Amino acid sequence: MKITEIAFTCFPVTDMSKSRAFYEGLLNLKPSTQFGSPSEASEWTEYEIGGGAFAIGRHSSFKTSPDGASIAFEVEDFDKAVQQLKEAEVTFKIEPTETPVCRMAMIFDPDGSIVCIHKSKTQAATNSPVTY
Repeated sequence: MKITEIAFTCFPVTDMSKSRAFYEGLLNLKPSTQFGSPSEASEWTEYEIGGGAFAIGRHSSFKTSPDGASIAFEVEDFDKAVQQLKEAEVTFKIEPTETPVCRMAMIFDPDGSIVCIHKSKTQAATNSPVTY
């Protein structure tokens, strides 16, 4: 087997409307694929980001958990993103912090899944990754 790319990452959700309001309203993601409805057994919304996709799905076999996987979204303006999240009174798991290679903060979505807001550091002159 040879893995060629990540097709998508999915977070389980319990309330699609509430979750879409968070991801689309607060994080400004634009849906690319949607199917299912509240009256059906499942719902799915997918957002294309860069070369991959992030999805949220509701199904009886999907279980939400703050102990599961997390996703990191690269943002254009880290300080502005953090300010908007604080103004929206989003709960932070990890307050904004700096590492040798990035700035990041971790927040909870409406179901308690962990979302990382991330800004990579690059060397301005060469636009190459920072080494440490």
